[in-house]
Amino acid sequence: MNGADRLCDELLANDIDVCFANPGTSEMHFVAALDRKPRMRCVLGLFEGVVTAAADGYARMADKPAATLLHLGPGLANGLANLHNARRASTPMINVVGEHATYHIRHDAPLTSDIESLARPMSQWVHRIEKAEDVGRDTAAAYEAAMSLPGVATLILPADAAWGEIPDTPLARTALPLPVPIEAGTMRKAVEAIRSRRRTALLLSGKALRADALEMAARIADAAGVRLIAQMSNGRIQRGVGRVPIGTVPYPVDMALEALKDIECVVMIGAQVPVAFFAYPGKPGRLIPDHCEVVELATRASNLKEVLSWLAFELGVKPDAPVTVSQPSTEWEALPDGDLTEDAIAIAVAQMLPEGAIVCNESLTSARRFFGLSHRSAPHDFLSLTGGAIGIGIPLAVGAAVACPDRKVVGLQADGSGMYTVQALWTQARENLDIVTIVFANRKYAILQGEMRAVGATEFGRNAQRMLNIDDPALDWVSMAKGMGVEAARATTVREFTELLKGAMARRGPFLIEAVI
Repeated sequence: MNGADRLCDELLANDIDVCFANPGTSEMHFVAALDRKPRMRCVLGLFEGVVTAAADGYARMADKPAATLLHLGPGLANGLANLHNARRASTPMINVVGEHATYHIRHDAPLTSDIESLARPMSQWVHRIEKAEDVGRDTAAAYEAAMSLPGVATLILPADAAWGEIPDTPLARTALPLPVPIEAGTMRKAVEAIRSRRRTALLLSGKALRADALEMAARIADAAGVRLIAQMSNGRIQRGVGRVPIGTVPYPVDMALEALKDIECVVMIGAQVPVAFFAYPGKPGRLIPDHCEVVELATRASNLKEVLSWLAFELGVKPDAPVTVSQPSTEWEALPDGDLTEDAIAIAVAQMLPEGAIVCNESLTSARRFFGLSHRSAPHDFLSLTGGAIGIGIPLAVGAAVACPDRKVVGLQADGSGMYTVQALWTQARENLDIVTIVFANRKYAILQGEMRAVGATEFGRNAQRMLNIDDPALDWVSMAKGMGVEAARATTVREFTELLKGAMARRGPFLIEAVI
């Protein structure tokens, strides 16, 4: 028994049985230990950004952490962008980052770096293991932090702590602290705000956006006459027929200001005060009116379903009161003929989405209509970009598919951001994951063109065009996908796209559609 064995056993004792990995030399003892644990599923990513995003997608759907295995500081640094997204989604995750042996660090070898400084901005918890005897205790602490924050826990494993021999002692599952309680005074303040007859909104995020919690929130909203809104970016929303439809705070600043202009009080349940993604000349950063009162009832560290249940009780809302849910559509918007368009893709996907599907959306501009249509789709889970760091979509779908192998995963993917972690297609093929990836091939950074206009730069010269367009040369997604083992085809018309989508939904395994728009 060595430290690496103990780390694996501690993970398994806490039901962490998936490790997304891109290891290096310093982690070879941990790799050997993983090889001795057949219960642990190891999934290789060809880039660390794939590894961290896949762990994010897995935890969003499994409601438990996966482990990642990353090589020293540079390997961690390669995965930081998607760790930022995971942190913003409050995703439970345990990063195991290899480190030089403790006595080797003084030599300043080429891969030596300050791992703590790299990890801290994108992690809610960071710890360095000192010796092999500490591995079990420190791994249990990482699990506790990941689950109770909830969030990203980064554990640094020196090589000599991994290979050091230790006694084989009994293991037990780590006891977790109770969720952060809500004080009675805070609850009274929320109840008073809702009863004040002011224009009030319940702003939801985290597990308050699960189907059962949404039903309780909707009963409160109906009984008290308040609005129900989801935060702008959320890790997971349960949507579709039979579920409570809920809109989000719009991304464009002007639209968000218009949507929230009449709000006089906002009660936040797992959410944060709505703010713009960026600053714009002459526009406010905070999206609610200055006079709007903010009541933070609960953070994501609380049991949000219980918080909503308590709030309903205090307001006298019956737990079995009828609630309005989305109904099946008797007549979908007609698909146009001719060349393929963004709207046609959104309509077709919303219509054909199978029950129980998981939608991973990283096409903020091209797929903008899908969310509004999807409340009439079959029941599904909607996973989106939370932290704004692009390159999450394709590997996010990998993690979701590993967590839920019996459910179809549909990726709505912008072509520009897809290139950040295109290597995830190889993992889709290797693991034979049931994922349909739809690439919106507009061959430009459309969202950045919109941002240029938002700051007043409406004329695009040669330099701007060459930085915002990706059409010279045009990306060949079909060739790239096939080169990584994923079957793929291109659609340029509505008819071609609907036929490809119908076939992809009916089969199992990875398939990519390059939708040229």
